[in-house]
Amino acid sequence: MQHTDPMRAQMIAQAGHKELVDAAELIADGKVAKAEAILRPFLKINPLNVNAIRLLAEVGMELGALKDAENLLIRCLELAPDYHAARYSYTNVLYKRHRFKDAIVMLDKLLEIEPTNGVWLTMKAANLVEINEHQQALEIFESIIEKFPSHPQVHMSYGHALRAVGRAEESIAAYEKCIAQGTGLGEAFWSLANLKTYRFSEDKIAQMEAILRDKSCDYRDYYHLLFALGKAREDRKEYQLAMAAYAKGNQVRGKSVPWSADRFHQDTQKIKSFFNEDFFRKNQSMGCQANDPIFIVGLPRAGSTLIEQILSSHSEVEGTAELADIIALARKIDGRAHRHDPGLYPAALAQMNAAQFTEMGQSYLDSTAVQRVSDTPRFLDKMPNNFSHVGLINLILPNAKIIDARRHPMDCCFSGYKQLFASGQGFTYGQERIGRYYRDYVEIMDHWDNVLPGRVLRVHYEAMVEDTENQVRRLLDYCQLPFEEQCLKFYENKRTIRTASSEQVRQPIYRSGMNQWQPFEQWLAPLRDALGPVLECYPITR
Repeated sequence: MQHTDPMRAQMIAQAGHKELVDAAELIADGKVAKAEAILRPFLKINPLNVNAIRLLAEVGMELGALKDAENLLIRCLELAPDYHAARYSYTNVLYKRHRFKDAIVMLDKLLEIEPTNGVWLTMKAANLVEINEHQQALEIFESIIEKFPSHPQVHMSYGHALRAVGRAEESIAAYEKCIAQGTGLGEAFWSLANLKTYRFSEDKIAQMEAILRDKSCDYRDYYHLLFALGKAREDRKEYQLAMAAYAKGNQVRGKSVPWSADRFHQDTQKIKSFFNEDFFRKNQSMGCQANDPIFIVGLPRAGSTLIEQILSSHSEVEGTAELADIIALARKIDGRAHRHDPGLYPAALAQMNAAQFTEMGQSYLDSTAVQRVSDTPRFLDKMPNNFSHVGLINLILPNAKIIDARRHPMDCCFSGYKQLFASGQGFTYGQERIGRYYRDYVEIMDHWDNVLPGRVLRVHYEAMVEDTENQVRRLLDYCQLPFEEQCLKFYENKRTIRTASSEQVRQPIYRSGMNQWQPFEQWLAPLRDALGPVLECYPITR
């Protein structure tokens, strides 16, 4: 499968040495481990070769080793400050690390050189979307489309921005424009599927299948199309065909998104061992005392966007996004220069004092301020993976509220398995992966309940569906917010939403999201086995 993206083609053209051309082509084909095996020996002999450094950074990005990639690109730019392609790659790393303002600074430097560069402008607009500057982003997209109507990628990014602000029909038109132009085909088809409310015609299904049969199909198009095809077949109740597409999509994507269930389990045990009752007893009443943040944790596809939509409908609460700031803080404490280095988190916290915990809490509030566009006293952080860091949150922000969004393990895990994420979440690309992850999640949440009793409010998706008003009142009581009727009419909230559930939570609550795994039950034995005893707590309903 050859990669046709123009930026990737440029990467290959700039590689120079035959070894680097080979490595660039392997990266373009998604064979990043083979590319890494070429690049590391080459750099030992040629440590100042900026093309090789940049290519190894591309490998790091593909593997999710973003800190490694950032360090490589910083070195690359130290050696060659005018290497514009490397600076653009650096903006990509910053974007993936959720450092959007830093990325915009880098992009503005590039745009001083070439103000009309459509690729750089598109990337700037994408970063503006992430800091809630949607109007400015939409204006940039529209100006690019006016000047360069056939520019690759811009219609896709424009569609994402339109979707976030609730202009669903226009976003569909933008994605369909990509398909009509033959650019970004896989992502465009997946973006339509990811609306969750879109239904594919027979013609579009046939088009997807034809592209998948083409041996020259681009690697990234390939796995995007498989996930889209799975959704299209599931909507038609063609469950065996849908499962075949989902399984293949996970197999292909999982190869390029590494995940070690054993390592995550070990990290979970380390966190449990450190954050014990004695530690919290010694460190009471520390940290920043502000009560601004409300954290929603759990697994993706567990109903967290529904909770976010309900709470953000309250006059005192602003919905933001899945903020990476707590995870970034944990990584900073961890202190790893490279992904294989031993980590210092959470043990390093034992050497810190009250002033440092207060400083970390205030730093979180300062760094997340860019996401806040209203003057409400409270705001939401919906990063699901923060469930591992409840202890850290309690330490630095003792008055923050923490909500655990929980959903039936089979429904939650299968929904995650069907989802193609923009980045990260490597645990979803395999039934055993996600089943083991869910078990570790339940185990550590049980631990927080034991060492911090009453600190976390658990909200079950099924209970929210069946008994909405009482669950909403319970949610507001926990957050110490007065009841407001508009929280029951959350679907009327016009705020921007950037998650996969954006169109679903713009509708009233419905029961069809429950038990979606059951038509696929005969193919989900690996998931059931991986979940093991966790399933005993959840009776199977038909």
